[in-house]
This record gives sequence, structure tokens and C-alpha cells, in this order.
Amino acid sequence: MTVYSYDPQSLENHGKSFYWASFFLPNKNKDAATKLYSICRYFDDLADETSTDQSEKLKEEFEQICNTAEHPINKFLKNNEISIQVLGDLIKGLIKDQQLVRMQTERDLIEYSYQVAGTVGLMMQPLILVHNKEANKHAVDLGIAMQLTNIARDIYEDATMNRVYLPKEWLGDISIEQLTSNSIQEIQPKISKIIKKLIDLSEVYYQNGFSGMKYIPIKTRLAIFFAAKIYRGIGMKIKSNQYQYSNKRVYLNKFNKLWVTIKSIPEFLFLKIIYQSYKPIRESFQNENL
Repeated sequence: MTVYSYDPQSLENHGKSFYWASFFLPNKNKDAATKLYSICRYFDDLADETSTDQSEKLKEEFEQICNTAEHPINKFLKNNEISIQVLGDLIKGLIKDQQLVRMQTERDLIEYSYQVAGTVGLMMQPLILVHNKEANKHAVDLGIAMQLTNIARDIYEDATMNRVYLPKEWLGDISIEQLTSNSIQEIQPKISKIIKKLIDLSEVYYQNGFSGMKYIPIKTRLAIFFAAKIYRGIGMKIKSNQYQYSNKRVYLNKFNKLWVTIKSIPEFLFLKIIYQSYKPIRESFQNENL
């Protein structure tokens, strides 16, 4: 069984977009963010340790952390005033991945995206010196937006693992066999419309995320803004490809990331003017305002 130990290389090795953006964080905040990423990666690895259901292992590990004051994860959360219940929400999302993944509704999709990504936004708050609870809903929505981008990027790859995150109410009669078929063109017109719907939905969540940047101190704001813009850039590349469904993953290379970073600077300077309001588009989650 995987045992937790802090891996300072986890962000560099597994979180390319976040690692790029982390260079714009002060060292202390970067170190804390890297530790949080290492914790999240630990649970990801635990969930994928074998091809069998890891639900009980995830539950047992979380219970042990809760009950062991000296556990390094428990100490990290307490030292940084992060609610352990939010970490529990993340683990609930990972447990969902252990069963047959079939989202039925858009609401199911958003709840899952909160659990595996919105929670990370919440846990990042104190690490980037945000203490205003009004910022929480923005952090959650930014995490959701990024997860929706992930899902749009990985539809084929997820389907090959028998995971379908696109809601059944969107997919209609499109089957997983069709999603993994060599004859993708048969479903291309319909699946392209669904991918567009997903990217459009992510845009609303990104807007809410950006409108909360005002709560982040200047010295940590730039890194979070760049991370979000780079992730959003993946969705924009999917859009520029006419929302084509493919077995090839869309990604941004180093030049793309540099270009997004440079192009985003003027927008960063006028963030408070461009993104002023929050659009209520979901129900609140139980633990998002702890």
C-alpha cells in the first residue's frame, strides 16, 4: 500500500500547468502549494494503486488522518487552517471514480467537479493568503472550471477506462462503445455539440473564478491568474479545433503557455474592471464556507 511522504517533485512531474504558474508565487507560498499538490497526488495515486476498487483504502486512510494528530497531512491542514472536511469531500470524489462512472445530470457533473477540483481551490485559499469567506465561491467555481476543461480534454481517454463524465442527459443515445470506436466520425456532429456545451459551461465558471481574483493579494494573484488562463487555454484550443472529438489529447506546449502568459498580462492589469460580478449558477456545497 502507498504510504504518504512529501514529494517535492510532484508538482513539477505531474502538474505541468500549475508548475509553470508556480514560478510567479513567492517561495513560501510556492512551497505550501507544492505540499498541498503532493497530498492531492498521494490520494490520486492511492485511488489508482490497483485496478480493483480502492474505496475502503481511501476511507481508511482518511479516517487514520482524522484520528492521528501527528499525521503529516493532519498537521499540514491544521497549521494552514484548512478544514479536513474539505479534504474529505475530495476523497468522496475519488471514491466515485472507483465505481462505474456514469454521470446522469449536469448537477452530478458539477458536484463531482467540486469534489475533485473545487475542493483544491478551497484548500489553496489560506496558502495564497486569502481569508475572506466571500472568496470561497469564486475559488470553488475556478476549480470546477478547470475540471470541466480536464473532462473536455480527456473524453476519449476516460472512455477507454470505462469512465464517462459527460452527463447522460447530454449524451442521449451515444454509448461508451461509440466513444471508444475507431469510427468516431459517426458520432462527430453530436459529440462536437456536447463538447461545445461543456466548454461554454466552463466559461461561465471561469468568469466567476476571475471575478474573485480581487480577494487574492497582489503578490500571489498573478500565479493563480496565469494557472487559470493556461488551463482555460486548453479549452480555447479545443474551441479552435471546432470542438472535434478525437483520440488525441489536446495540450499546450511551452511556447503556447508562454504566449498565453504574455497575452494575459494586459487583462491581469484590468481584472477588477473586466470581471466585476459573480453569477449564481449552482447550489452551495455543504463544506464550502467552513
